[in-house]
Amino acid sequence: MAQTRKVIILGSGSAGLTAAIYAARAQLHPIVIAGSQRGGQLTMTTDVENFPGFPEGVQGPELMEMVRRQAERFEVDFIDDDASAVNFKTQPFQVTAAGETLSADAVIIATGAATNWLGLPNEQRLIGHGVSSCAPCDAFFFRGKEVAVVGGGDSAMEEALVLTKFATRVTIIHRRDQFRASKIMAERALNHGKVAVRWHTAVEDVLGDDKVTGLRLRDLKAGESEDFRVDGLFVAIGHHPNTELFRGQVDLDAAGYVRLHEHTMTNVRGVFAAGDVHDHRYRQAVTAAAWGCMAAMDVERYLEGH
Repeated sequence: MAQTRKVIILGSGSAGLTAAIYAARAQLHPIVIAGSQRGGQLTMTTDVENFPGFPEGVQGPELMEMVRRQAERFEVDFIDDDASAVNFKTQPFQVTAAGETLSADAVIIATGAATNWLGLPNEQRLIGHGVSSCAPCDAFFFRGKEVAVVGGGDSAMEEALVLTKFATRVTIIHRRDQFRASKIMAERALNHGKVAVRWHTAVEDVLGDDKVTGLRLRDLKAGESEDFRVDGLFVAIGHHPNTELFRGQVDLDAAGYVRLHEHTMTNVRGVFAAGDVHDHRYRQAVTAAAWGCMAAMDVERYLEGH
């Protein structure tokens, strides 16, 4: 495997794989550092019904495997390991993964973001079986059901309001006696007829064998625990971008997301970013794919000029 490439793509989610397809078709011969969680966040979901082209829906892991096979059809190379180091201060850029250092004239950062989970005993086991972190992705599956949202910021209010379009009851669970959310978002949630709030309450665990059947809640003032029946739990305590590797290499915002300076290019010329690693607003597979397309096209133009 050649150690010098025209472009290295970091990440194999929707953004990274789409970038790989476009870069390969442009004869840039990309190599993808796929990461240990190949396929990104979609591999942790079950039914995906909002990705164009699948009228009957598709399983998240199946979708990402199909996109990977599409990339392999164009002879994209993969390293199924995490990048351990990068150096964007010299040209060509250097990326170390699986014990070897590769060089490239351009890099696309598509390492995505990860949900801040609660760390409950049964939480990870029930992801995709009633536990979610994305109401726009999964709200439809809770039509006519009762759900809970954990959080107190704008994201939690947005999740709750999306869920009211499908669920019969949405209970927001918050550790304090007031939300951190903006006043307008908090009022929208509090004034909605389908929304209830459990103040001073923490989730101790998720209940259910094959799917969520309830939560174990703890009243933080009384110190007492109780079981609370719901069909789903939406965790909305934020996300964190997978950018620790890039600190000091490219410009990051206060939350750690990559800043874009010119279209999809970072402040380092030749280093681009695509998907949830910089986009903390939309966080959808289809928008990540669009960012991957744009980044690959920007890389092609950049390399033509250099």
